[in-house]
Amino acid sequence: MKIDYPATEHIPQLRALWTASFGDGDQFLDNFHATAFSPARCRCALVDGDVAAALYWFDVSCGDAPMAYVYAVATAPAYREQGFCHALMEDTHLLLKKLGYHGILLVPDGDALTKMYAGFGYTPCTSVKEFVCAPTGDPATMHRVDTAEYARIRRRLLPAGSVIQEGENLAFLATYAELYAGPGFLLAACQDGDRLQGLELLGDPTAGPGILQTLGLTYGNFRTPGAGTPFAMFLPLREDAPVPVYFGLAFD
Repeated sequence: MKIDYPATEHIPQLRALWTASFGDGDQFLDNFHATAFSPARCRCALVDGDVAAALYWFDVSCGDAPMAYVYAVATAPAYREQGFCHALMEDTHLLLKKLGYHGILLVPDGDALTKMYAGFGYTPCTSVKEFVCAPTGDPATMHRVDTAEYARIRRRLLPAGSVIQEGENLAFLATYAELYAGPGFLLAACQDGDRLQGLELLGDPTAGPGILQTLGLTYGNFRTPGAGTPFAMFLPLREDAPVPVYFGLAFD
């Protein structure tokens, strides 16, 4: 086994591994590779030149501390239960520390992965509050924004000690979600028929019903900062690394 950055010839295998592990199709992966993928933020476990496992990260920050958001950790079916993921994670931890990152964030999908990452030293660090609602009251005044305006308003509305996700983070988000702003709120959301999946609602959470009225939808699921559902886990790479209090945009 060799652990390294991917070469050009590994890209088709990385795409196939992503699809096999997460079910996303060509359009999603085309958008990902156009906006977010960089060989410098990807590591692979290679066996005779074949990709056995892979992971990716985004550059994020908390305060002045550079951090990595690790996501899409996957092992090819033929190589599972053989230690490839463990070796890849351990190697990535050492690499990110050497590169100057102060800590690593990730968002586990379910109890089994939470337990697995706890074994690597990750601990829960943030939670989110989720709620569902129907359209009621007056329609919300709102407009679509681009990633630059979303980033600017987001910095103002984020709780102190939050993780800043900009650059390729927001460029990728905008390929599958709509970005909106209104008086006192900021929203990233996807529509599925008459349903709204709010990926992040910052500012005034009571805006939810009015947002649905404006969009003409019958149901909404919103995610806001607050106590409730455990969300991100954190591994400090330095003793003075700040522990984030809010992490909102998960791409797993």
